[in-house]
Amino acid sequence: MTEPTRLEVLARGWRGPVLAALIALVAGLPGLIFTPAIDRDEPRFAQSAAQMLESGDFVDINVQDAPRAKQPVLVYWLQAASVAAVSSSDARGIWAYRIPSLLGAMLAAAACAWGAEALFGAGPGLVAGAVFGVSTLLLLNADLATADGVLAGVVTLTMAAFARLYAAAKGGVQAGARTRFLFWLGLGLAILDKGPVGPAIVLLTGLTLAIWDRGAPWAKSLGWVWGLILVGAIVGPWAAAITVTTDGAFWTGAIGGDLAPGHGAPPGYHLFLLPVLFFPATVLLPAMGVEGWRGRSQTGVRFALAWLVPSWLLFELLPTKLPHSVLPLYGALAWLASYALTRPLGSWTRWIGAGLSLLVGIELAALAAVAVTLFGGPVNAAPAVVAAALAVAAGLAGGAVLVSRHGLAALAAAGLLSAAAHAVALVAVLPGLDPLWTSRQVVRALDRAGLDPKGGLTPGPVTVLGYAEPSLVFALGTDTEITDDVGDAAEAISEGRPAVVEQTGDAAFRAELTADKLRAAPAGAVRGFNYARGRWVQLTIYRSDQPPQTNASAP
Repeated sequence: MTEPTRLEVLARGWRGPVLAALIALVAGLPGLIFTPAIDRDEPRFAQSAAQMLESGDFVDINVQDAPRAKQPVLVYWLQAASVAAVSSSDARGIWAYRIPSLLGAMLAAAACAWGAEALFGAGPGLVAGAVFGVSTLLLLNADLATADGVLAGVVTLTMAAFARLYAAAKGGVQAGARTRFLFWLGLGLAILDKGPVGPAIVLLTGLTLAIWDRGAPWAKSLGWVWGLILVGAIVGPWAAAITVTTDGAFWTGAIGGDLAPGHGAPPGYHLFLLPVLFFPATVLLPAMGVEGWRGRSQTGVRFALAWLVPSWLLFELLPTKLPHSVLPLYGALAWLASYALTRPLGSWTRWIGAGLSLLVGIELAALAAVAVTLFGGPVNAAPAVVAAALAVAAGLAGGAVLVSRHGLAALAAAGLLSAAAHAVALVAVLPGLDPLWTSRQVVRALDRAGLDPKGGLTPGPVTVLGYAEPSLVFALGTDTEITDDVGDAAEAISEGRPAVVEQTGDAAFRAELTADKLRAAPAGAVRGFNYARGRWVQLTIYRSDQPPQTNASAP
């Protein structure tokens, strides 16, 4: 009997999942704190959660007066609880709304390690959790106040429990009531977070395993009766409440929104992005394919393939494709990566993987250079060079995983360098590219001019003509008036309120002021790049030179 390695000893029991969670925390925390709100989805989520706190209505989901029938309520509740605990809805700090996403990423890494420990061993389990915890796609979603970081956590927990139950049915490990409880708990929370995505992944995995194994003895051990009762208890009260509150319109909007065309791309889109979004473990992708096929008879590998392949094909075939759609499958990728690292690999998988790793590192470095060239200045150059150098170094270290004798150490170095590149980019580069943060510039310009209603120096709300990005609504507050009608902007001036006017509507706005015999003067100007629409915008902030007259007869 061989002595356990230091990694095996370090990762045993609860330590492996906890270490994986801490890795995800350290890697994701810088972006959570320093990156401004990113249009469009993130500020819509945050605004909806803020309105829950403002109104006390925790059933209906709205952005200003518009219903938001996109997905169920879990992430909004978590964001509202996070803000209530560490900030306030008035503060409008996006970091507080991102905390649930970071916690979801930590849960994803921990659950990934916990599930893999039962199938591959404690050491490979920790490696899998760490690979997932520093993967580019998970970190990007850990730093966004959307539903996907939370979804990654609860789906990975569900699938890790499912894998343990599957292995137990084959006599591999022990899995009792706690594992069954975590399976159903994760599934219920996945439904409450993003509807059918979690159940679809579980169903496809189960069907694939049943067909592959020509039987499903594990199905008898799931605890169906009390499990479905638990899911109903988690999902049912809010589902009933939102149905009554909206007279069923929420479900109509959610289903119609999911089926509506948009963000289309051909099949292969997710596969094309995989080398970048799985970085720094990109180096293992060729080996994962080869060793996954060779080891398909092994319990852990078979489950990982059943989790990954059918659901990945489904996401590739859906008409709407978003990069984060496949994030709930990245735990399976991390398991296969960890497994591949334990196998003797052929030379071509080694060199192709090393080449891919270096190529992605260079691509990320080039992305930093292009961003600074287009939207930055000399002050942004130095941190961009550091981020680019770290990305290339991570690519080189990743390549060394398979072409040196110290593969595990090289993978750890690649993860550390990649996380450092991510941190530098999101702390020192991206926030300094002012043209990308148009809404932040508008808020600062209003503040400099003494026209931010939150300061109490001018009446509100601010009226915005021709610029409708939700980050500005989130920053200025729920009452912010977004309009395409020049009459609304002129009315704001007549009431002594500030107006923000996009250049394409400026001439019509001035003409309306003249027709209404109103006077306003520019108090500031902002030029930014609206990346959601892919065009530059010019916004002028107007101060009323004709504030409303007070009633002299009033006491």
